[in-house]
Amino acid sequence: MNPAASQSLYCSQCGQPKSEQELARFGNVLVCAQCKPMYAQQLREGTAAAGTFHYGGFWIRFIAVIIDGIIVGVASAVIQAIVVGSVITTTAAGARTAAGIAMIGLAYLMGTAIAACYEAFFIHRMGATPGKLIFKLKVVRPDGGRITLGRAFGRYFAKLLSSFTLLIGFIIAAFDDQKRTLHDRIADTRVIQTRA
Repeated sequence: MNPAASQSLYCSQCGQPKSEQELARFGNVLVCAQCKPMYAQQLREGTAAAGTFHYGGFWIRFIAVIIDGIIVGVASAVIQAIVVGSVITTTAAGARTAAGIAMIGLAYLMGTAIAACYEAFFIHRMGATPGKLIFKLKVVRPDGGRITLGRAFGRYFAKLLSSFTLLIGFIIAAFDDQKRTLHDRIADTRVIQTRA
């Protein structure tokens, strides 16, 4: 992997990916060379926003989640069929009920582990899952920085909280000025639209 690509940050004004050396820092705001004169003028005039990313909207993120769900669902089903199927065929007939219950638990844990690894790997490595990449969305820190692997895993498990709240954790993104979901708030992340 290209070391420069792993250090990409995003301009808070235009959303373009840049290396850290190509961005000027104004407090917590990162601005590229092309946007710097306009942003500096806005600061002088007192009209600069604290970071004017173009945030990923509710519906585009919803479609990205469906795409990711299909990818994870297919991969998870294949892996679970291989593991769970092989255990069930070797279990004695009398012990099948207990084994069946254990396999349901194992399948659930495997599905959660696969989904967590999928999301954390892609968000940490590429800045977005494949569903988000299709729509040029990136998950970033409030200043445009990359997400660490630990934060990416934490964000996935916070996403479970968004689900457990009757999906209200997702729906709040439609009403938030930065389109943040509950898991974005917990992990202190933003989903932005890039123009790369």
